[in-house]
Amino acid sequence: MEPTSSTLFGMTGTDLATLLAALATLAILVAIYAAATVRDPMAKRVKALNERREQLKAGITASTAKRRAKLVHQRESTDIMRTLLQKLKVLQDDQVQDAQKKLAQAGIRSKDLAIAVIFGRMILPIVGGGLAAFLIYVANIFPDWSDFKKFGGFAGALLLAYKAPDIFLKNKIDKRSAAIRKGLPDALDLLVICAEAGLTVDAAFGRVAKELGRAYPELGDEFQLTSIELSFLTERRQAFENLAERVDLEALKGVVTTMIQTEKYGTPLASALRVLSAEFRHERMMRAEEKAARLPAIMTVPLILFILPTLFIVILGPAACSISTNL
Repeated sequence: MEPTSSTLFGMTGTDLATLLAALATLAILVAIYAAATVRDPMAKRVKALNERREQLKAGITASTAKRRAKLVHQRESTDIMRTLLQKLKVLQDDQVQDAQKKLAQAGIRSKDLAIAVIFGRMILPIVGGGLAAFLIYVANIFPDWSDFKKFGGFAGALLLAYKAPDIFLKNKIDKRSAAIRKGLPDALDLLVICAEAGLTVDAAFGRVAKELGRAYPELGDEFQLTSIELSFLTERRQAFENLAERVDLEALKGVVTTMIQTEKYGTPLASALRVLSAEFRHERMMRAEEKAARLPAIMTVPLILFILPTLFIVILGPAACSISTNL
């Protein structure tokens, strides 16, 4: 009788090794392609900002016939989603506003995608739940699972499908906020220099965006858009409030409050920004020290699992070989 080899999901050890090798090769090819096709991070942002400039010049509410035709062409898919949601009576204004705010904080400028987010919350549970039910109950890919485990897997897939758009947006918002937080002290230092040099507020924001655009593209994007809004909006306060709404960061909200107060009461802008810059720089140093303090505890598990066994093999291996030879 030939010995039966163990299998996992119907695949032997050789099949699994071949699959893992193929995945590793694919990952290497993707990494090489990503490294070879590096693009300018500011190209799409500059294009979006230019479109925003043209919108502000022409007026958001007073669009020409050409602009209306372009908007109609872009919104065909979202109009279908909107019509379906309105027929089902699940579209609410507060949901649309909340989705638009999250999209802006994630760096997505199109407000029409808010309808797609709400539509995804309704459709994805149906698709994901139906697929999970088919795989678990009909295809029976997990025959060893009990009824409780099968129901738990189905409920987990349903919940994950419903939360998928929010998780995606939350992840993008957190990454964007962290990148903006990292470059905010440097941006405030440059704003102080521009204010002391006699530049206006909109010119100072534009200059900072130009200088920090490559190092901190997210922050440069927001400052450039604020500079454009300061130049074209009738109320400068509205431009600052838009900046606070587009970025989910308390530190930047404090900067916006300071800018509004200096604009209203005529207090020196450079001195206020200098104090905020020192505070944010100290906060950034504190976060770095906190991460450094957590490093020994984080390194304990890799040290025990990977480094110590190798060290024991190197030290005790020759002695063990010598003892086995003598015995």
